[in-house]
Amino acid sequence: MRLSIKYQVIIFLVLFAVFIALKNHDKIFLINTLIAVIAAVLVESAFLFFKRRTFSIHDSAIISGLIVGFVLADTNKWWLFCLAAIIAILSKYFIRYHQKHIFNPAALGIVLTSILFGAQTEWHGTFLWYILLPAGIYFAYKINRLKLLLGYGIVSLPLFVIPAFIQHVNLLTIIGYYSYFYIFIMLIEPKTTPAKTYSQFVFGAGVALTIYVLNQFNLSFEIELAVLLMFNLLVPWLNKLSEKRIV
Repeated sequence: MRLSIKYQVIIFLVLFAVFIALKNHDKIFLINTLIAVIAAVLVESAFLFFKRRTFSIHDSAIISGLIVGFVLADTNKWWLFCLAAIIAILSKYFIRYHQKHIFNPAALGIVLTSILFGAQTEWHGTFLWYILLPAGIYFAYKINRLKLLLGYGIVSLPLFVIPAFIQHVNLLTIIGYYSYFYIFIMLIEPKTTPAKTYSQFVFGAGVALTIYVLNQFNLSFEIELAVLLMFNLLVPWLNKLSEKRIV
């Protein structure tokens, strides 16, 4: 039996989480991630049960819970993981446009939990590029989001890498600048990003440029997640723009 891409992502994230926990001797990370997954699954299953009168466990809820666990810091109280996961799931059903959810669920859950309750982020394993880069390119290929990554890379590389070279920064240090979990797991989420080639490229390039500009102001909030949510809002417009180019 062939596994769907969502189940492949789940398997990868679970194995990646176990690897990080063993590598860092961090069992709290696994416990918190499990709490987030359980909260996400229970809320979505309960919501759909009352709506359709059938019980089911959705793969997207598992993925949202896993992402929450990866991004939030171990130092947060357990209920913040629950809250971020719950907000993530509810946003899919209550913040919609043309019968589709607008925001990346996990990103919105994490940002709102951080703003409202002071939750801290840690981004477990995000700099392990040798794992996330090949896996992310594979996932992006399977869900047709390679042009999005291309747009992000074409803009971000000159902005981040060239200045680093001028300052004689080591290549491995430059590679370490990037948040690979953000780029290859969160940024390419298919439901809240454009589907067409041109709009994907603009989305990725716009995210990279906006992150760079905001980073110059040394802002304290989660810039990458905030920018992702901002561009989620622009997806309907970008899709229309792409349609006009085709016409």
